[in-house]
Amino acid sequence: MSTLLQGSEAREILSVSALNAKARQALSLSFSRVWVEAEISNFIRAASGHWYFSLKDDRAQVRAAMFKNQNGLATFTPKNGMQVLVRAEVSLYEERGDYQLIVSYIEEAGHGALQRAFEVLRLKLSQEGLFDNQHKKSLPRFPRSIGVITSPHGAAIRDIITTLNRRYPSAKVIIYPCLVQGESAPPQICHALAMAEARLECDVLIIGRGGGSLEDLWAFNDEKVVRAVFAATIPIVSAVGHEIDFTLCDFVADLRAPTPTAAAEYCSPDQNELRLQLKKQTKTLYAIMLSLLQMAKKHLLWQQKRLAEPRNVLIQYQQRLDHVQYRLYQCSLQSLQRKQDALKVLWHRLQQHAPLHKLLQWQQQKEKLTARLNGASIALLNEKQKKLIAQSQALHAISPLATLDRGYALVLKEQHIISDAKQLAKGDKIDVRLAKGQVRCEIV
Repeated sequence: MSTLLQGSEAREILSVSALNAKARQALSLSFSRVWVEAEISNFIRAASGHWYFSLKDDRAQVRAAMFKNQNGLATFTPKNGMQVLVRAEVSLYEERGDYQLIVSYIEEAGHGALQRAFEVLRLKLSQEGLFDNQHKKSLPRFPRSIGVITSPHGAAIRDIITTLNRRYPSAKVIIYPCLVQGESAPPQICHALAMAEARLECDVLIIGRGGGSLEDLWAFNDEKVVRAVFAATIPIVSAVGHEIDFTLCDFVADLRAPTPTAAAEYCSPDQNELRLQLKKQTKTLYAIMLSLLQMAKKHLLWQQKRLAEPRNVLIQYQQRLDHVQYRLYQCSLQSLQRKQDALKVLWHRLQQHAPLHKLLQWQQQKEKLTARLNGASIALLNEKQKKLIAQSQALHAISPLATLDRGYALVLKEQHIISDAKQLAKGDKIDVRLAKGQVRCEIV
């Protein structure tokens, strides 16, 4: 690359290699990864293992290459005229200047779309928990009736009926006919499930059909059908297609069977095996009963040997009874004697503490105390009388009344003793108390 100046304009001159490199870089930046649906033509498998082909529609085409490390992961080998969906990076083959696609993933166009829809719905339902084992119901061991939801004209129903007649002919088979392919199949399958749920005449249900392509089996990937299978209360066995085929009904059903024949086997016990088991159990039961009878016989003989003559046993019990009665009589006499002795002691103590005896004692004590009280009262009274006389004489000696006896008088004014004539005024009334009597006077 070089730069030339012409006048004031600078020109960048590129080589073809540099131009193609810039073009490839620009394409890679503008189209980092694209999905293209087209028809394959001019397909070539090189000796190196790389694939080279063209992708075209009705108006244009583009070259494409898929290298060995990528096409080794493809599930099929492309052919001319095949409609495919590819994931690719837009690039440029610099040596020839050819615009091309570098393919990293390829799938058949129709199948791939269905497969993507399958994976999206499977992830959605799985996240909701529809496939969790905790929702799975166990199948009845001995079903009385087995329902089948399938086409009445397909090979699946013939295989199921043939298998059930061979293994377990006593079970009743109820067919709920419906389409199992096409746009009308999902609503018919849901209707058959609803009918079986409403009638409640089946112990277990088989739902399915024979083999086919992903498009043929698509009715069993319908979301409404899958949710109807999940909501069913009757245990359901899914038997759609062959062993390598998987549908969403297989994941949500209580059990997945690889084929319709296997589903019939899962739902029914083998009558031949049941007969063999019954014979073995009968033989085992007979041996157990025989062993139990022999053990019971030995035990009976042993008990007979231990069993004594009833008359001897009665005599022993009679002697034991007599001995017990004698001991009881002796114990009763001893107990009665002890009670009598105790009664005598209590009677003697009662006599000592009898109320009459106590009353006599208290009466005597009362009389003594009364006599002492009377004597003490008289002595105290005499002593007090003497003291009173003495105190009266002493009081009389110092009393004013004693002075009156000697001819004196006591002058009172309003009950107050007058000791000074100045205490009196003219007109005052006074009382003059004499040794005998009292005189009322007035001061004049």
